[in-house]
Amino acid sequence: MDFGLPTGELVWLLVTMLAGGAAMGIFSGLLGIGGGGIMVPILYEIFSAIGVDEAIRMHLCIGTSLAIILPTSLRSFLSHKAKGAVDMDIIRSMALPVVSGVVIGVVVARYSNYTILTAIWAGAATAMSLKLFFGRASWRLGNKVPGNPGRAIYGLFIGTISTLMSIGGGAFITMMMTLYGRPIHQAVGTSSGFGPMIAIPGVLGLIWAGWGVSGLPPGSLGFVSLLSAAIIIPVSVFTAPLGVRMAHGISRRKLEIVFATFLALIALRFFWTLM
Repeated sequence: MDFGLPTGELVWLLVTMLAGGAAMGIFSGLLGIGGGGIMVPILYEIFSAIGVDEAIRMHLCIGTSLAIILPTSLRSFLSHKAKGAVDMDIIRSMALPVVSGVVIGVVVARYSNYTILTAIWAGAATAMSLKLFFGRASWRLGNKVPGNPGRAIYGLFIGTISTLMSIGGGAFITMMMTLYGRPIHQAVGTSSGFGPMIAIPGVLGLIWAGWGVSGLPPGSLGFVSLLSAAIIIPVSVFTAPLGVRMAHGISRRKLEIVFATFLALIALRFFWTLM
C-alpha cells in the first residue's frame, strides 16, 4: 500500500505516534491501565489518514494497541511490584478467567463488523469516563474482595471487554479493589499485572483473526501493525516508570479528570461516526 502522503503529513503522523506513546506510558504507570484508551483513537486517526479501509480500521487499531500494551504494562507492573504495591493472590486467582475472557473477545472481534466494535468501544469508554468523573474514594461495597465464583465471573468479563477495547483491564481491577477497601496504590499496582495476560493472547488471536485479510498497511501481521508498534513501544516503555513515580507522588484526581475528559471526547467522536 502506498501511503501517498506528503512528507510533512508523514512527519506529523510520526510525531502524533510518539506523543501518543509517551502519554500511554505515563497513564499506564499512573493509573495501572494498559493505555488502549489513548492509543486506539490515535491509531484510528492515523490509519484513517493513510487510507486503511473503514471495514478493518477498528480491528487494526485494537490489535496494534494490544501489541503496544504488552511491554508497556509489563514495565509498569515490574515497577509497581518493586515498590511492594502488588497483590499477587488476586492476580493468580483471576488469571485463568481473564485469559478465557480474552479468547471470547478475540472470537467476537473476528466476527464483528466495524459498527459493532466502534459501538462497544464508545459505550465502554463512556462508562469509564463517567466512573472517573463521578466516582468517589469513599464508595465501598465491602471490606474484603469477594472470592469465587464472583471473582472468576468478573475476570471473564474483564478479559472479554478489555480485548474488545484493547485496554489492559486496569480500570476494572482498580475499581473492584477500591470498592472493597483496598488502598489505591495497591489497586493500581495490582491492576498493572493484568495487562500482559490480556495482551499476549489478544495479540496472537488478532494476528489469527486478520490473517490473509486484504487492505492492511505495510508491516502488518494480521490485525497488528508491527511498524506502528515498533515506533510507539520504545517511547511508552520509557515513560511508564515516570507514571509510576507520579502515582506515588502527586494528586491522581486531577489526572483522572483529564483522562475522563479525553475518553468522553473520543466516545463522542466515535458515536458521531456511527450516526
